[in-house]
Parts: sequence; structure tokens; C-alpha cells
Amino acid sequence: MDIKVHAIHFDVSSHLEDHINKKVSKLSKFSDDITSVDVFLKVVKKEAVANKEVEVKVMAPAGEFFASKISDTFEESVDNSVDAIEKQLIKSKEKARTK
Repeated sequence: MDIKVHAIHFDVSSHLEDHINKKVSKLSKFSDDITSVDVFLKVVKKEAVANKEVEVKVMAPAGEFFASKISDTFEESVDNSVDAIEKQLIKSKEKARTK
């Protein structure tokens, strides 16, 4: 699985990048055939409290999965986005099983 982190208009700390890699690599438990994952980080409204947006795009032979979440911290946004992708992967696997 190829994981790419894209920070828009800032540099990612090594702590944040490690957190992203750790969380995203857990997606392989739900689907063995994930080819790549793109994680986009951006600060939306600097004056707002919940302003850290994370978009996660997962490419797999079964399809493309996407989640976008906004929270107070990038870590929380990453966690919520990965949770949403997990649900999508589980749903896709169940659909494939019933066909």
C-alpha cells in the first residue's frame, strides 16, 4: 500500500506523519487489495476553532473510497476520516459477498 501525505500550504511534522501512517496502514485489515492512499491536510478558516480538514482517498480494485472530516486537530480529523473509510470498506466487502 502506497501512502502519500499532501499538506496544503504548510509542512507536516514527523509526529503527525507517523500518526497518519499508523492509522492508514490499519486499513489493510479491512481490504488486502488497497493500492494507494492519498491524505490531504489543510487549514480551512484560520479564525475558526474546528479548522483542520483531512481528506482521505483510497484506491482499490473494488473502487475508490473517500472521506473528509474537519476537527480541532489533524490527529482527530485523521482518526475520524479513517473510521469513515473503514465503514465504507466493510460495506463494500459485504456487498461483494452477497452478490
